[in-house]
Amino acid sequence: MMKNQSQINRRHFLQATGAAALAGTALPALAARKATSESLVKTLYDTFDAKQRKAVCFPWDYKNHNGLLRKHISNNWLITKPLIRSAFFTSDQQDLIRAIWEGLLNPNWVERFDQQLQHDMKGWGKRQAIAIFGKPGSGKFEFVQSGRHGTLRCDGDSADHVAFAGPIMYGDEGSSGYFEKAAHPDNIFWHQALEANKLHGMLDGSLRKQALVKEAPDEGEIAFRGPKGHFTGAPVANMARDQKEHLQQILSLLLEPFRQSDQDEAVAALKKNGGLDKCHLTFYQRDDLGRDGIWDNWRLEGPAFVWHWRGAPHVHVWVHVADTPKVELNSRNRSGLLRREGDTGL
Repeated sequence: MMKNQSQINRRHFLQATGAAALAGTALPALAARKATSESLVKTLYDTFDAKQRKAVCFPWDYKNHNGLLRKHISNNWLITKPLIRSAFFTSDQQDLIRAIWEGLLNPNWVERFDQQLQHDMKGWGKRQAIAIFGKPGSGKFEFVQSGRHGTLRCDGDSADHVAFAGPIMYGDEGSSGYFEKAAHPDNIFWHQALEANKLHGMLDGSLRKQALVKEAPDEGEIAFRGPKGHFTGAPVANMARDQKEHLQQILSLLLEPFRQSDQDEAVAALKKNGGLDKCHLTFYQRDDLGRDGIWDNWRLEGPAFVWHWRGAPHVHVWVHVADTPKVELNSRNRSGLLRREGDTGL
């Protein structure tokens, strides 16, 4: 009995790209193990026809209403119009995009990110889009996947100085919806904030008082302040040894969801600017869900390091890390309502 021709073509495609010889849900995990995200970006690029390239591929320094598009970051945006899970991309191309995305994550976190995407968008690729800048395999290039509560990048170190290939964003609204309950049920990232709050409880005297500030900056304000910048919060340099050790554990938790090479790059960039001792840790009093003193909003910031954690009304986390504060930022906050009608957040 002759096999279906489309099945033969699909198997040949996957074998030729080195992605996998299996279809379905097994493909992405296998693909991520067999090739880097960067090499798969080139494979994906080579499969595009003229119509697809016109829609999702751009010159390295392409600009639009968002400015330099490859550097743009937001909490809720589509970098191009075609959705990943749409007829615009073939099923094989969708599998490749999925493999690229999985390759940017810690393998132990893929299932949790799928859970977040189910909470927020009814699944991966449903409300997400991609773009490729430059030409993979022949000079500088960058791949960006964007959507609600998620922007990730890879560039094969084409973009100078930055970790994660540029600013990234992640978030979740858990199972309790847009206005999360104080305990953030089923939120895959809430444990990061709980560990940070444990550190706040470890601080004493003036340092604990210094760490708590009434108002948070706009979540999209993650531009670098540099070594001479004005920072709010508690200086890490003034913390006791056990407090610094706990902060190091928090940093590890923040980095954990992402692939090891990006974790290493972020740590190296931080060290180049003086490490955690040059950072400040700030908790924000406003918008404390449940008025329980477990601060939902907080920020770890140094001369060229910003990890801004917004936990109300649900989790948004903005990340900007580089080895120099001279890196420019192109960000925009597209948040909806921050609190229910009549709620001052205090």
